[in-house]
Amino acid sequence: MVKLNEIRRIVAQPFTVASAYRCPDHNDKVSSTGRDGPHTTGRAIDIRADSRLRYEIMDQARKLGITRFGIARTFIHIDDLTEAAGFDGRVIWTY
Repeated sequence: MVKLNEIRRIVAQPFTVASAYRCPDHNDKVSSTGRDGPHTTGRAIDIRADSRLRYEIMDQARKLGITRFGIARTFIHIDDLTEAAGFDGRVIWTY
């Protein structure tokens, strides 16, 4: 939340959350990551955004050390999970 609030402050506009924490059962139903995907950690968020806002969020997030991004047409996923937590630490994927 600290990093997310800093990104929002710098970008200077409110964020609309598309998805944040998901319980393992729900994540298993809606995501290919199953019961232990990034959203089940409480450290992942999907933010509704157009192309320009996705760029600004990613730019500021990288400055804060966030290295995991999912890019979709209507949102951006960011999380700060690492190899130590069992996730690839430096990745960008598309939906």
